Amino acid sequence: MNDHKFCFIICTNNDLYLSECIHYLQHLNIPEGYEIDLLTIQDAPCMTQGYNQAMNQTDAKYKIYMHQDVFILNRNFLGDILQIFQSDKQIGMIGMVGYENVSADGLMWHGKRVGDLYKKKPDTPYTPLSEYHYSIQKESYSFAAEIDGFLMATAYDIPWNTEEITGWDFYDAFHSMYFLDRGYKIAVPNQLHPWCMHDDGVVLNMTNYNKYRKLFIESYGHYLGKHYSEILK
Repeated sequence: MNDHKFCFIICTNNDLYLSECIHYLQHLNIPEGYEIDLLTIQDAPCMTQGYNQAMNQTDAKYKIYMHQDVFILNRNFLGDILQIFQSDKQIGMIGMVGYENVSADGLMWHGKRVGDLYKKKPDTPYTPLSEYHYSIQKESYSFAAEIDGFLMATAYDIPWNTEEITGWDFYDAFHSMYFLDRGYKIAVPNQLHPWCMHDDGVVLNMTNYNKYRKLFIESYGHYLGKHYSEILK
C-alpha cells in the first residue's frame, strides 16, 4: 500500500460530466511528496461492483470515491483531507455532507446535517444551506454516523457490498455502517465555503430505493436513531 498516493475512483456513463469532473481534479494542489491516480469505470453494473473493481486495482492508501457530476472547488482538497486523516488514525472515512444520527426511518437526509455543498438546484433530498449545521469556529471537522455518497474518501479498504447492494442506492449508508462497525470514525470537514459542487439536478431514478431502505432497516435496526457516539463505544 502506497501511503503517499491518492486515487480518484469514478463510475461513469457520461463523457461530458466526466471531462468536467477531471478538469477540476487537474487543478488541485498536490501535497509535496504525494502523487495522484485516476480510475474510471465505464458503465459499471452497479456502484458497489465498480468501486470494488477499482479498489483492488490501485495501491493508493487514500481513495476518493466520487460521482461523475461532482466538481471539487477547493484546490487544497487533498492536503485538507490528508490533515484530517493524519490528525486521528481512527478516522477511516471522510465525506462532504454527513448526518450525526442514523435516521430512525432509514432515510439518511432526515438526520441532523453537518458539512456543506453547492448544488445546482435545491431539490429533494438536499435542503437550503441555511438548514445545515456549522461549527467553523470550534473544530476543523465534525463526526458523523453516515455520509452522503457523492464523495467518500477512505484511508482504509473495506470491501463494498456487491452481494446485496446491486443497484445505485444506499451503498453510502451501508458503507458508513461497515466503517463504524469496525471502530473507525467518519469525519466531515466544517467548510466555510463548500468544497464541492454536485451538479445532479433532480434525483432521476428511485425505483429500488425503498427496497434498499428496507434492507438497511433489517440489517441495522439496532442502530436506528442512534448518535454516532453511541455506536462507537
